[in-house]
Amino acid sequence: MLLLTPDISFLGYVGGDRIGAVIYNLFHHRGLAVLIYLAGIYFRSETTSLIGVILFAHSSMDRIFGYGLKYFDGFKFTHLGNVGKQS
Repeated sequence: MLLLTPDISFLGYVGGDRIGAVIYNLFHHRGLAVLIYLAGIYFRSETTSLIGVILFAHSSMDRIFGYGLKYFDGFKFTHLGNVGKQS
């Protein structure tokens, strides 16, 4: 169930497309996930390491399903192409 926790980043879109994209991308950036994991190793914090693993797994799962990092134009515009129905 914790694998879906990073999706709370969708709440950033309440503040508009730009803020939503920044918050979403922060939660779904695999480099940040690796840094959090390594910080957990360095500080000997299993919880922090687990958070890094969950963030990495979640963002990787999103990439598999075609959800990429968001552009400021709106939620459906990603670095992997547009998400959802094409109008």
